[in-house]
Amino acid sequence: MTVSLSFLPVDLSGKRVVVTAGANGIGMVIAEGFVACGASVYVCDIDENAVASVIANNRGILGCVADVSDVAAVDRMFDDIDARLGGVDILINNAGIAGPTAGIADISPGDLRKTFEVDVESMFHCARRSVRHMRASGRGSIINLSSIAGRLSFAMRTPYAAAKWGVIGFTKSLALELGREKIQVNAVLPGHVNSSRFRSVAARKAALIGVTPAEVEAQMLDPVAMGETVEASDIANTILFLCSPFGAAITGQSISVCKGVEMLR
Repeated sequence: MTVSLSFLPVDLSGKRVVVTAGANGIGMVIAEGFVACGASVYVCDIDENAVASVIANNRGILGCVADVSDVAAVDRMFDDIDARLGGVDILINNAGIAGPTAGIADISPGDLRKTFEVDVESMFHCARRSVRHMRASGRGSIINLSSIAGRLSFAMRTPYAAAKWGVIGFTKSLALELGREKIQVNAVLPGHVNSSRFRSVAARKAALIGVTPAEVEAQMLDPVAMGETVEASDIANTILFLCSPFGAAITGQSISVCKGVEMLR
């Protein structure tokens, strides 16, 4: 097995992995990590061009265009997964949106609803279909991407924070429900990831409070123990560990990968 030096060298040969929002950003890096470790990977994304690109450039990755907040789209996707992979061993619930940046009086019910549909309900839809296969094979792993906003308060980002706290509750409850069936369920909580999303969130907040994006980024990183962002590969490697034999005793946990964030600003 040939493993990229940037990924944890674990053997996941034969594993069938689904990564939602897997054609861009963190999701794409996670998908590439699983391929590097020998797994067969299926990604979905709402970005048609990104899906086509990641499939064309990565042997071992299949995929489709799907909005996982749409139950019918999830069912169509898993019908395709059933036909092409024959099942699911590992589900990475990565899809999520940042939601609005505003005070509560200025957030619409529609924006709140959309944030929950993508950030929480999509995980339920995908887990519901994946569990059928995991039960049949007698083992499985579900990783739900939450956020450090799922353990800390986050002013001006209440829909996002509430949704990510909801992911923690969903994770712990599902872990208890499925544990006797040897299905692990864990949450990974990324910190400030070196990404376009981090910079766009900072830019939106800067516009809201009347400062520069650089000032907001500095404020956001000030209460981080190591004073810097994490890389997408840091998130991927944590997930690879949890899904490997080395992580077999871990379930129902919320694992922060954040370089020591103690406060969100």
